[in-house]
Amino acid sequence: MAFQDVRVHVRLKLFALWSSVMFLYIYQDYFMLWQPGQLQGMTAGKMPFGGNPQAALLGMSGLMVVPCLMPFLSLVLPVQLNRWLNMIFGVVYSLIMIATFALERGWYFYLMYGLIEVILTLLIVWYAWTWPEEPRQPVATSATQTT
Repeated sequence: MAFQDVRVHVRLKLFALWSSVMFLYIYQDYFMLWQPGQLQGMTAGKMPFGGNPQAALLGMSGLMVVPCLMPFLSLVLPVQLNRWLNMIFGVVYSLIMIATFALERGWYFYLMYGLIEVILTLLIVWYAWTWPEEPRQPVATSATQTT
């Protein structure tokens, strides 16, 4: 039996990319806990941007809702909305990760994860942008239908 490549639909590629991005976010944040003083700062209620811990956690949670939902939404949304949301959020999350590079200097694991996340989110934009148009099926009319 010979090996054969299977054509993978764009929706599945987007699903896989968003899922990979989420795993990277989770592991990156988990490994960040191993930085000296990180856990002590968390238990003391210190937030990365200062201010009210409730508001900061709500804001960060809101920021993470989109990539959490995008694997599912990439499979079920109509094509045009799907394309636009993937392009918009792919760019937005690439920019967010690039902006955080300035905050986390010196921790090589963070830079490695961030670079991979930027590559994956830009791939999301690329696949959404180059999504091939599917041929339209002719609409049956009463004149063309046979009984």
